Amino acid sequence: MTRTALLPSTLPPGPAAATPMAFVQAICAGYARYGQDPAAALRQARIAPQQLADPAARITSAQFETLSGAAMQALDDEALGWFSRRLPWGSYGMLCRASVTAPTLGVALQRWCRHHALLTDDVRLHLQAGRDHAVLRIEECQPLGALREFCLLTLLRYLHGFACWAVDSRIALREAAFPFPAPPHADVYPLLFPGPIRFGADAAGTTFDAQYLALPLVRDEAATRAMLQRALPLTVRQYRRDRLLVDRVRELLQQAPRQLAHAEGLAARLHISARTLHRQLREEGASLQSLKDTVRRDMALDLLRRTARPIKQVALAVGFQNEKSFARAFRGWTGQGPGAFRQEGPHGHG
Repeated sequence: MTRTALLPSTLPPGPAAATPMAFVQAICAGYARYGQDPAAALRQARIAPQQLADPAARITSAQFETLSGAAMQALDDEALGWFSRRLPWGSYGMLCRASVTAPTLGVALQRWCRHHALLTDDVRLHLQAGRDHAVLRIEECQPLGALREFCLLTLLRYLHGFACWAVDSRIALREAAFPFPAPPHADVYPLLFPGPIRFGADAAGTTFDAQYLALPLVRDEAATRAMLQRALPLTVRQYRRDRLLVDRVRELLQQAPRQLAHAEGLAARLHISARTLHRQLREEGASLQSLKDTVRRDMALDLLRRTARPIKQVALAVGFQNEKSFARAFRGWTGQGPGAFRQEGPHGHG
């Protein structure tokens, strides 16, 4: 029997003990629901009874993966007791296989949501796509009780992990929202979901750039089989590359060229470090400076053609601190100064 790669892991594999004991206790509650004893699984994951009793204790992602896999097989329930009926071993693997043949990520996620409804009536998954952002939302159709938090965050992790794997791209989140107050272990949420976290929302869901939905899936049957046989879970941290990063940087620079003139501010808006921003752009064959130059040049040309704003104001609007540095850069872009460009008029440059 193969192990599903979609275990509800918390963090990427590593030595750090960051997975909160509340998630372990949620699995133990699943055992209790089926009248079974989790002791063997806890021993297998090397979780001591005194750790289990300490709400402040943390375990590693490897320990948690071991516990999750043992529990799913022992209970024959990949939902670990969340729902009113079991999700037999292999259920989420079936969802992967049903979705991975889709032409685009948007179609794949729609299939995932539709087929998930065949597994349980307790929740409904919805994909809502707008012009510039998309939302994956969980509708709760039945009370989820004490397992609500663990159920909702894991379902969102499944969806996000599959989406990242399917298009081989890190999918940055504009927001991950949860319909409950911040728990005592809220510090783990930013490690689970790469973006702003909001508690007390109307429903659980993630929001991301709608452009990801148009990305083609790059996995075939062999890749799916290999993924489902891997012991380690899917995690967004495996995906260093964001295939839309160049477009997203360009859009942010167009929205706020002055405020985002430095890598640190831009990286903060993208929820990555400045070092990661530079590295990922380099991997995409781009650089922050070249993108800034292109955006500033296009904005400057547009303002000089369309408006009569003084050149000093144009310089400030496109992110330069003074007219002199703007004029120097403009000459590098066009071979002439901004004043001469404007005097030639819009027809002189095609």
